[in-house]
Amino acid sequence: MALVPALVVLTLALWQAVMAGWALVSAESAARAAARAALAGAAPRPAALAALPGGMRDGADVRIKAAGVTVRVRIPAVLPGFTMDVSASAAVVRQ
Repeated sequence: MALVPALVVLTLALWQAVMAGWALVSAESAARAAARAALAGAAPRPAALAALPGGMRDGADVRIKAAGVTVRVRIPAVLPGFTMDVSASAAVVRQ
């Protein structure tokens, strides 16, 4: 019986790690979508936001520079009081 609270905390911590990985993969996908849009001459910010899951669009930060695009998203919180962001970049390579 004493192990139940420890197992609950461990399960929540593992689920939080899964959510962090999902947020990172989503940020990478959004950065690539924004870079492709920039190469095609379209607006990168709407492309990045469209590539993100609905829950990550609020508060997403898309920064466009000459060399590439950086997307920062907040990791969905499972643990109370957990706030952390992840970011990913993609280069805009013109040939």
